[in-house]
Amino acid sequence: MKNAAIKILCLTLCLMLTGCANAEGTVQDSESVQDELSAEGNEQENETVGQESTEVVEASVSQEQERGSEEQVEEIPFSSDFYEYESMADLLGEYGIRFGTCMNATTSQDYTLQGLVGQHFNSITATNDMKAYCLLDQNASMKAADGMPVMDYSGSLPIIEAAMNNGAQVRGHVLVWDANMSSWFFKEGYKSNGAYVDRATMLKRLESYITQVINYYEENYPGVIYCWDVVNEAVGDSASDYEGDDARHVRKVRGGAENLFYTVIGDDYVELSFLYARNAIEALQQKNPELDIKLFYNDYSTFQDNKCNAICELVKSINSFAKDSDGNYRKLADGVGMQGYIGGYGTQSGCMSAGDIPKIKKAINKYAELGVEVQITEMSVRNYKNDVLTVNNHKRFYRMLMEALVEINSGEEKPLTAICIWGLTDMATIDKNSYSYKMNGCYNGLFTPGYEVKEAFHEVYVMLKEKQAEKQAQ
Repeated sequence: MKNAAIKILCLTLCLMLTGCANAEGTVQDSESVQDELSAEGNEQENETVGQESTEVVEASVSQEQERGSEEQVEEIPFSSDFYEYESMADLLGEYGIRFGTCMNATTSQDYTLQGLVGQHFNSITATNDMKAYCLLDQNASMKAADGMPVMDYSGSLPIIEAAMNNGAQVRGHVLVWDANMSSWFFKEGYKSNGAYVDRATMLKRLESYITQVINYYEENYPGVIYCWDVVNEAVGDSASDYEGDDARHVRKVRGGAENLFYTVIGDDYVELSFLYARNAIEALQQKNPELDIKLFYNDYSTFQDNKCNAICELVKSINSFAKDSDGNYRKLADGVGMQGYIGGYGTQSGCMSAGDIPKIKKAINKYAELGVEVQITEMSVRNYKNDVLTVNNHKRFYRMLMEALVEINSGEEKPLTAICIWGLTDMATIDKNSYSYKMNGCYNGLFTPGYEVKEAFHEVYVMLKEKQAEKQAQ
């Protein structure tokens, strides 16, 4: 009887313990269900996430499951302090890719931003301060004895100096751009009310302007500028922008306003701009043979098929425009700049679409087949919502995009030479009717407005560290 009682007591205890274990398991399952319900509630409470965004989530989950089966690096804890992370520029440098961002004369004086640049970036682009309409000095040009244009570089110098002080080089942006261009540059005596000059006069002005600008920065800040966007956005978007028989689609108009470079010079102004820039670089190389400043054509919507095809035709035209003394074509353009504003313009619809990533890879490879480099020059992963689900989609899409970009350079050929982020920080309070809101989105950043790390940055960083560990283990 005594032994039987002991057996009964043991069985009772086992059943009690099993019940506790089952109860604990039930609590965990309930929490999982509650999370799913909360996610569904968020989706209904906010604007519906599109099918394309859902594709991003599903693809990301699949990738995370695959990563879970692989040997993982030690978990990297999240920190809002960007100094807690190794240099992103160094990690991307393993793939031959520079990591860049942008500044203007005002933000270049922000010491926190300078610290961020010093820690993570090695390329800086001036947003506007190096464009022709900022550099050209109308009054000084009117007084010039030789009739050539005169520039005032003072507005750009804080950016140049901020880059130098933080170990970065500068993408020169941009020599020739029709948008917002000063019309007096094309007129007699540089007078606002003057008549337009003839082609021959305008070519002299254009050559002088391009040569002066390239020479000024190299002679006063040698080695700081590593490339120039020579011409920006010359390829039209619709058939009404260009001549029907022009495979290059060189724009005659922009938003109804005439392209004065095209009107006054002609449809070869792009090729001529590259010729003048190349001549200026080669003249400087006579003094310094080690000088290596690359020349780029830069544009938006560069991964859309129609635009991509036209840009390819334009690059081929540029690089078959002039011959050397031996009769060989001179390579005037070294690369294509893909601006990289990704997602719906001013709307969440179309943002973070998984289908954009293969299009971007396809375009990069297509440009590379022309024998030129490719740079992502003004990247912003657009996002206009800040709910938990959309923020998670944003960080996952950023990881997928950056992973696809570094994989392009994983072999011996490394066509992608820079990724420059223009959508650096969130802009939660920006006017929804503003151009910047539509161009970038308000929750597009890798960092908060105060330069604190966001999950998107952390996710990209973790991906690069995992890839680094994989390579080291091979």
